[in-house]
Amino acid sequence: MLETRDALTGNECAAHAVRLCRVDRVVGYPITPQSSVVEYIAAMVANGEMGSEFIAPESEYAVMSILKGAGIMGERVFTATSGQGLAFMYEPYFSTSTARIPMVMAIANREMISPVTVWSGLQDAHSVRDAGWIHLYAESNQEILDSIIQGYMIAEHPDVMIPVHVCYDGFYLSHQSAVVYMPDQAQVDDFLPARNVRQMLDVNEPRMVDGNTPGDLMMEYREDHLWSMKRALDVVEEANNRFAAAFGRNYGGLLETYRLDDADEVLVVIGALSGAAKDAVDDARGRGMKVGLIRIRCLRPFPSARLGELLAGRKAVGVVDKSVNFGWSSGIVYQEVLGALGQARLSVPTLSAIGGLGGSDIRREHISQVIKLVHECARTDRSLTEAVWLRPDMLQD
Repeated sequence: MLETRDALTGNECAAHAVRLCRVDRVVGYPITPQSSVVEYIAAMVANGEMGSEFIAPESEYAVMSILKGAGIMGERVFTATSGQGLAFMYEPYFSTSTARIPMVMAIANREMISPVTVWSGLQDAHSVRDAGWIHLYAESNQEILDSIIQGYMIAEHPDVMIPVHVCYDGFYLSHQSAVVYMPDQAQVDDFLPARNVRQMLDVNEPRMVDGNTPGDLMMEYREDHLWSMKRALDVVEEANNRFAAAFGRNYGGLLETYRLDDADEVLVVIGALSGAAKDAVDDARGRGMKVGLIRIRCLRPFPSARLGELLAGRKAVGVVDKSVNFGWSSGIVYQEVLGALGQARLSVPTLSAIGGLGGSDIRREHISQVIKLVHECARTDRSLTEAVWLRPDMLQD
């Protein structure tokens, strides 16, 4: 059968991807703006569309604890969360990655409190970027669906065995509908075989999992985890390429580029704001400016070597973030880009732009203003030392 075409929210796309992946167990707790992901899944389980077992425990801490146990028993598992839910599950969340239990979790990103807000921002997932999970970021509803399917291939790869996030902007993607192509079940079955991962626990072969660990062995475990993260760089590319061959949709693997080949100046972006950024690049090209774009699709492991290659020879780089790095008074992705530039020994003028916090809009006009500032950095061969804040008054004459 051919793919079907429908209008779906981002949360519906996540739920249908889980159905297509034949997940054994889904454990979920509601939190805005993720709640409808697990609600859609619960409904599909109840009406027989999914053969999964669905569990609704008393908290997000319990969610991840149950998933960890089910993963140890060899099941393919899933959950979704947002903001404070992610924070509440942090202890078992961290130990799930360092115990090397493959799974996929969708995060409908939202700002962290305080002040109190339920609206969009990437601070939640960015705040746990070094807890050992793989982080993929989607630009569109279609990419949410497709990335969850790819996520299981990545997580369960024998050279990886690390859980995967698929992150997407709350409300901007989670609740807004877009036309999506739904793969046929047979196509997904052919692309993503049934889980074939070693079962850690077996009643016929008792053993301890997560026992008290001496320092030398801990060093060995952490080193292996880091090497597996490095291997995941190739596996993310492989999963993307295999998916593109099977379904005709290519997201660039680790990084997506747009009008980059002859660009002197570059924007680096992440998530749903990429659409507005591409429009702004088109506008700038129409005015004769040689600007291109790189979208970070995989934040962990960070593709520093590949990014360094793409930024070599550029005259200036601007990074647009929807989160803040409190230690550097800049955006989080901006600091990652600086690290890649340093590793590649590139001296390029840079600027950090921050917007979209608490659900505030990042419009094409905002990005156009950033492009003008990047052009000025290139002209003067100097970086901006203070972050640029993308506020509404930025657009006033």
